[in-house]
Amino acid sequence: MEIKLEQSGSKGSFFVEENGKRLAEMTFSKAGEQRIIIDHTEVSDALRGKGAGKQLVAAAVDLARKNGWKIIPLCPFAKSVFDRVAEFGDVLDR
Repeated sequence: MEIKLEQSGSKGSFFVEENGKRLAEMTFSKAGEQRIIIDHTEVSDALRGKGAGKQLVAAAVDLARKNGWKIIPLCPFAKSVFDRVAEFGDVLDR
């Protein structure tokens, strides 16, 4: 499953697209220079149970690590992933 990134100004999203249709998407906003806020995650029924949501969060973690950012997971799903995956804790804004 290929996770793509789209950014425009202070907003962005990680998404999975198939045949021009987004099947999964996680949106975020920049909060200053060093933080991003994950505010929404949505996964189509076609991808449920395939780990798509967790892969979206993992892509955000990778981006944060590359840029030296911290993540504020306001989205309940993203927060639950951070609660379950200890190795993502290095980018969590506590």
